[in-house]
Amino acid sequence: MDKGRTAKILTPFLDGMRKAGASVELFYAKRLDVKPCTGELHCWREKPGQCYIDDDMQSLYPKLRDADVLVLATPVYVPLPGEMQNLINRLVPLMEPSLKNRRGRTRARFRSDAKIRKFVLVSTGGWWEMGNFGTVLRIAKELAKDFSVEFAGALLRPHSGWLTEDNAKTKEVLEAARQAGRQLVAEGKISKDLLSVISQPLTSKPKWWH
Repeated sequence: MDKGRTAKILTPFLDGMRKAGASVELFYAKRLDVKPCTGELHCWREKPGQCYIDDDMQSLYPKLRDADVLVLATPVYVPLPGEMQNLINRLVPLMEPSLKNRRGRTRARFRSDAKIRKFVLVSTGGWWEMGNFGTVLRIAKELAKDFSVEFAGALLRPHSGWLTEDNAKTKEVLEAARQAGRQLVAEGKISKDLLSVISQPLTSKPKWWH
């Protein structure tokens, strides 16, 4: 969590956001008691906007409603850690129970009392290639579209084990993550150049990689 490879990228990114004037709160899905969504849509039909499951999401919902940006930070599993998937599924009470067709797809949007207007993804993977992020990135982008908000960028770090090396390249990656946080707050988006620096190769391709 706070000492893992994903934290290596997330920590400077959030630091950059704070230095640009943002108020940031960090929550670890693994430390929260978040039960799976039962899929009954009680939060849409019986009591719109209210989840009937009594767990840690109840204290998280007010903070989510008051946030401008939601940053999802996760290592690549197959495809997501279970705790993160549970949390994402439990965002449904923040959706307006009204669906519309947008560009050939059924989409929803945040309720009027939820301020989130941007999603950002921070993700690390142990494998060498960027293609390893395909599913996680697609989930994050689709989630933003489902809530009808902007996807403001993805900080992706392949072969993240090399982040433990103390050299010029790793320092460049971490500084780019810090600048990305500043830029997100100051400009509302993250440049492709900065994201490329964060994802740059830190080692040559393994001999077994084709």
